[in-house]
Amino acid sequence: MKKSWQIGGAFVGLIVGAGFASGQEIMQYFTSFGLYGIAGAIVATIAFAFLGMSLAQLGTDLQTTSHKKVIYHIGGRYVGVILDILITFFLFGVAVVMFAGSGSTFHQMFGINPMVGSIIMVILTILTLLLNVKNIINIIALVTPYLMAIIFIILVYSIFTMDLTIAQQEVIAREQTTAAPNWFMGALLYVSYNIAAGAAMLIVMGGTLKDRKVAGLGGLLGGLMLGGLILLINIAMFVKLDVVNGVAMPTLELAKQIHPVIGVLMSIALLGMMYNTAVGMFYAFTVRFVAPEHKYFKPSIVVIGLLGFAASLVGFTTLVGKVYSTMGYLGFALIIAVIIAWIRKVPTVA
Repeated sequence: MKKSWQIGGAFVGLIVGAGFASGQEIMQYFTSFGLYGIAGAIVATIAFAFLGMSLAQLGTDLQTTSHKKVIYHIGGRYVGVILDILITFFLFGVAVVMFAGSGSTFHQMFGINPMVGSIIMVILTILTLLLNVKNIINIIALVTPYLMAIIFIILVYSIFTMDLTIAQQEVIAREQTTAAPNWFMGALLYVSYNIAAGAAMLIVMGGTLKDRKVAGLGGLLGGLMLGGLILLINIAMFVKLDVVNGVAMPTLELAKQIHPVIGVLMSIALLGMMYNTAVGMFYAFTVRFVAPEHKYFKPSIVVIGLLGFAASLVGFTTLVGKVYSTMGYLGFALIIAVIIAWIRKVPTVA
């Protein structure tokens, strides 16, 4: 059970990067649809739980150290190639977005030059990746309970200090920018691009375990925790829309309203989540090309980390816009392949 919780915690840690924990993505995919956003959060929870369980079990079944084997297994020779290229590209893209995002967060909270903030994150990521994969899973899992506790405090505070009625907040919600045509599509797109980014590391984590039940339970727990976080952040922002309307980092704004100390703790949680996502994505990207036990693995980590830093100088917002918008629709191909594999219960190829 302990291993299942570790996998679940690490799955959450991987996916809850800059946009998720800051509330910006949840605002666009859920809160902007008003009360329907709550229904969207429930749909997302079910989807995350099912996909998390399936991907972790596929990793265990094939005992793989890279996502490549599983992707070709479920997608076949032709679809597998497309999914592999897609996932590999997004792993790098999302890690780069985390480097840029950490620069913005350091700047917003502590007044540090964004480039210095990014350099700190790149160095931490490279140093962590020189450890072995089991240590990496433990480190990523550690930040999850901390973030959930802070989000829960923000939710309770928001509900008890709500100034407007639900009907008034609903009106403000309709004025927000939405990332999808309706609440249902918003939920599916959100799951889709997060799974496209998180699938590779989830498969790798599943591959570290021998028992598919333990791996599946880990993926399931992770999916339920992710859904719970979406629901909590969504409700907290909805009841305080008059406060967070137009703010770049809504959860940080709510945290600072409670007390400056909570604001600092939330910033640390945000940086921790960006660090988690960067570590997970870069690890999964590197093992796609170089096996972890290979002598070139550590030099590759350093080179890829420096390339990621160079790419992050393009700017956070530009990157989020370009990488994430493409990811949502293309991630559907991966979800369909996972569902088909689950229905077929494909006999595993050792």
